[in-house]
Amino acid sequence: MARRASDPGRQTELFLDMLAAERGAGKNTLDAYTRDLTDLEASLTAGGRKIANASTDDIRGYLVELAERGLSAASVARKLSAIRQLYRFLYAEGHRSEDPAAVIEGPKRGRSLPKVLSIKEVDQLLACARERASGASLAGERVRAMRLVCLLEVLYATGLRVSELVALPASAARRDERMLVIRGKGNKERLVPLNTPARDAMREYLALLAENGHKETRWLFPSFGESGHLTRQHAARELKELASATGIAPTRISPHVLRHAFASHLLQNGADLRVVQTLLGHADISTTQIYTHVLEERLKSLVRDLHPLSED
Repeated sequence: MARRASDPGRQTELFLDMLAAERGAGKNTLDAYTRDLTDLEASLTAGGRKIANASTDDIRGYLVELAERGLSAASVARKLSAIRQLYRFLYAEGHRSEDPAAVIEGPKRGRSLPKVLSIKEVDQLLACARERASGASLAGERVRAMRLVCLLEVLYATGLRVSELVALPASAARRDERMLVIRGKGNKERLVPLNTPARDAMREYLALLAENGHKETRWLFPSFGESGHLTRQHAARELKELASATGIAPTRISPHVLRHAFASHLLQNGADLRVVQTLLGHADISTTQIYTHVLEERLKSLVRDLHPLSED
């Protein structure tokens, strides 16, 4: 028998269905909401309550529990955001007569600035990756090394999300075009630039695959895994290993850090904030504005360290 909308579990399912259908939420986003709301439901159930009948005090108690577990303010704020959206939806759809989360304030947290590499450090990463590719003696090693060169060049040239990067089709390298059409979050399409080094790296990498007997594939970065292409986790591990070989702390490197570098270096060289927003695929410009704060902090640091009248 199908569950009714009054069923607490069904209410959460309806909310997730709305996120997918109306907001175009992807699998990773839906999985994150599911984990957060499942955690809330487990906590409420332990106290004899359900999502359907939870009060404002119940939700406040859950937030206290999260703090006692040692979760950071950012993690608590993320979970509270999911809770607010759920109850806002239930109230709007008539499944609740009131919104118990509407009056709850989130934890105070400072602005977290993204990690950013300097242009020199990105150049060092690329040089090290190229050196390893040219010095590899075994065919398999050359293919893997050239794949990393390609990943780096394309990521830094485009600012793609890592999920977008690893899922690039092989056809992207077979067209001599200066722009890529990317289908990103919410199934929205955008154009991103593709510079000459990135195009050359893609073609060189595919040519090396063909030379070593790899069959033509749908993906630019093929893999034997379930998805058929390289995973985000594998790409991140290879970047950290390269960083270590370059003399950069692995903790400072991730695919998302290269995305940050793409954005901050564009702004540093005079790009318009709206243009960077479009290239990154941000729905809200406030998300992009974090990079202006990165530049502000860098300028403050320069003045503090280099100005002759600055205090020690």
